Amino acid sequence: MQPRNMSMSGVVDLAAVKAAQEAKAKAEQARAEAARQGGVGAVSPADLVIDVDEAGFERDVIQRSAEVPVVIDFWAEWCEPCKQLSPVLERLAVEYDGRFLLAKIDVDANQMLMQQFGVQGIPAVFAVVAGQALPLFQGAAGETQIRQTLDQLVQVAEQRFGLTGLTVDPQADPGERAEVVEPSVGPYDALLEAAVGALDAGDFGGAVRAYQNVLADDPGNTEAKLGLAQAELLHRVQDMDPQQVRKDAAEKPGDARAQIAAADLDLVGGHVEDAFGRLIDTVALTAGDERDAARLRLLELFEVVGPDDPRVTAARRALARALF
Repeated sequence: MQPRNMSMSGVVDLAAVKAAQEAKAKAEQARAEAARQGGVGAVSPADLVIDVDEAGFERDVIQRSAEVPVVIDFWAEWCEPCKQLSPVLERLAVEYDGRFLLAKIDVDANQMLMQQFGVQGIPAVFAVVAGQALPLFQGAAGETQIRQTLDQLVQVAEQRFGLTGLTVDPQADPGERAEVVEPSVGPYDALLEAAVGALDAGDFGGAVRAYQNVLADDPGNTEAKLGLAQAELLHRVQDMDPQQVRKDAAEKPGDARAQIAAADLDLVGGHVEDAFGRLIDTVALTAGDERDAARLRLLELFEVVGPDDPRVTAARRALARALF
């Protein structure tokens, strides 16, 4: 499991694209029609990142996906993780030199699109390939993971749908390219990348230490706090016996330790509401140290999912009712 994608599959299952042959045929027809009309020609690097709204979605995403994979970045101005993820996606859109198009959608202004894609929290990243929508990942993922996902997307788009992407004008103004390519580089990028690498390698203890090193110098670092919460969760469940944990939780509904362990497994399995509900029920049933332990673990799991997720908001309200 990829640690930054608790509410989705983690790595996009591109092999499961529905009706691939039909979509490929439609893509080929669309490219043939574009060629008949003279083609779209070369684009500038700045054209690889576009803002999309509900009115232009059919034209800018669905139709364009017949010639190039379109990666959709759902974001909002108030979303701090979005401010970390979006510049990376914009830079990679240029670096990949037309092999995908990045469409940015402001969820506050485009609620219908957010609902149609089933977005539960932001940032959330999807792709549309030959009219087929695919979930990629949710949360402020590290660049290593993003590159791996994009590489899969580009490969399958070409092999299954024949989409080779857009032609980028080599004579484009270098300043225009630089404006998109060069994001601000944080002082902890190397440590954060090391933490993501440790997660990818299954070294959860190493990832915990790397994130803690960042937070020791920068306690407010949003990416490090999110990464630490996820790494600690994965480290806890690594050596668990799932069957025994489930058995203990079923037999001991008032045992905070048993319910906490089961909640960790729930969340790792993607059962977010189950994990939250289990701990809220435990808070309501217990007292003293056990109650406090369940409450604190619930707050840790909120960090894993992300404070902007609506499931976290609902669970916070339920926790308040259980406490007071």
